[in-house]
Amino acid sequence: MNQAVAPRGRSLVRRAMGAQSAVWRVDGILLVAVMALSVIGALLVWSSTRTWAAGAPTGMVKKHVLNLMIGWVLCGVAALANQRMLRLYAPAVYGAALLGLFLVITPVGSTINGSHSWILLGGGFAVQPSELAKPALVLMLGALLAEPATGTEGPRPLDLLLGLTAAAIPIGLVMLQPDFGTTVVLLVITGAVVVFAGLRKRWIVLLAVLTSATALAVWFLGLLKPYQVARFTAFVDPATDPRGAGYNSTQSLIAIGSGELFGKGLFHGGQTSGRFVPEQHTDFIFTVVGEEFGFLGSITVVALLGLVLIRGLRIARNCDERFGSLVVGGIVCWFAFQIFVNIGMTIGIMPITGVPLPFVSYGGTATFANMIAIGILQAVHIRDRQF
Repeated sequence: MNQAVAPRGRSLVRRAMGAQSAVWRVDGILLVAVMALSVIGALLVWSSTRTWAAGAPTGMVKKHVLNLMIGWVLCGVAALANQRMLRLYAPAVYGAALLGLFLVITPVGSTINGSHSWILLGGGFAVQPSELAKPALVLMLGALLAEPATGTEGPRPLDLLLGLTAAAIPIGLVMLQPDFGTTVVLLVITGAVVVFAGLRKRWIVLLAVLTSATALAVWFLGLLKPYQVARFTAFVDPATDPRGAGYNSTQSLIAIGSGELFGKGLFHGGQTSGRFVPEQHTDFIFTVVGEEFGFLGSITVVALLGLVLIRGLRIARNCDERFGSLVVGGIVCWFAFQIFVNIGMTIGIMPITGVPLPFVSYGGTATFANMIAIGILQAVHIRDRQF
């Protein structure tokens, strides 16, 4: 009896010690940066939504904090996985994401802010499957392209074909919603993983040409919605329609510029409290940073976001397994693109696109997707770190 119990006891002890050891191997700098951005984001969401309803000035921020707590739990669950598990469950995660995207285009889906991208759950909660498609696509592409062709560093032709097909399905479903911003993010993820997989230069050039030709065809065939065309027109010259398509750009520049060096202080932004900038708690949250925290606060947020990217690149560089490096590289490019586009559109160097600022903007599903991605980065880092 005692002999049978002893091995089981030793096994439990080893598991407990392994879990404790894994905690000490996490990338602490990455976690601190994400935590700092989460706290800043919660304060900004509070400031930008507190005037919506006099009776519930903290309603939105409470919901955002709840989303953050769920996101951190998902981050922890993802961090506990090893690369073999991530690769093994990639098809299942990808399939679940596709199921969600299919449900969106059925009567189950709902339209919010002009985009038919949501599934309402009741109680004021909703899920946006297109956000969860981002980590799912990264994992699936990594699994398909991790095996190089014999004698080369690039993927096998069949794997490349399967990878592009796997990317085309969610991209096509997201385009039907339509969600142009998420579509472009999924394209960036696909391109990044394919390039990191070691695809030959001539194939990269060919894919770039095909992508450009497709974009031109979409434009000249009039497949974009009128409001999407207006956003590009306003980007070229916001002054042509300052009260229409150029309104967001004009007001965001006013808000950021009014903060000057030190900002007006939290909860003291006139543009923010007056709600002159639409969607200031989501896509345009960086305008709240500029107005209330000023240039120094804006630089701090940018530096924290840059730190997340740098730590991600460090994890990818130190990763010994091809699958892990592809997945981490795809996640870093996903974050980098969204950061550049989101901040760029608020300062007038990018067209207006519905892309939230990672870890800062208000969001439920987007927050979950971002935190799952951070958990994947930690999972790769923990298993690759040597003592």
